Amino acid sequence: MADSYKRRKGRCSIENHYYAVTICCISRKPLFTHFKNSHLIVQTLYEFSITQNLTTICYVVMPDHLHWIFKLTGSKPLSAVVGQFKSITTLKYNRLNQCNGALWQANFYDHSIKSDDDLINQARYIVANPLRAKLVERVGDYPYWNCIYLSP
Repeated sequence: MADSYKRRKGRCSIENHYYAVTICCISRKPLFTHFKNSHLIVQTLYEFSITQNLTTICYVVMPDHLHWIFKLTGSKPLSAVVGQFKSITTLKYNRLNQCNGALWQANFYDHSIKSDDDLINQARYIVANPLRAKLVERVGDYPYWNCIYLSP
């Protein structure tokens, strides 16, 4: 956490640019192992894409984190977009589970996508995450992902 300022320093958001973002659950707790919780995140991704004027390219909701690629189409900075998503999902999660507290770690990892090849490689990495984690044997068997380039 001490290096969060260093990670943000020099970070700039570029309108109409693609970003791959990873957001981890607080203490890496597997909070998305139940359908209702994973579905809440997926539903919020769709709603958020519409209301925040961004284009979701790809995502996978893993048991303890989220990978998400989107095109930042508005003028809102990347950190504000991610912060708002984390805030909305935390409120919804706490309401759904009748609890109170943090859902996400304070920081997030981002990667500015530099080319079409980078975009495809990042999307492949994200889609294959459940395979690498040995959660399923086939990508199509994992229910909490989508990619505009593939059908789940």
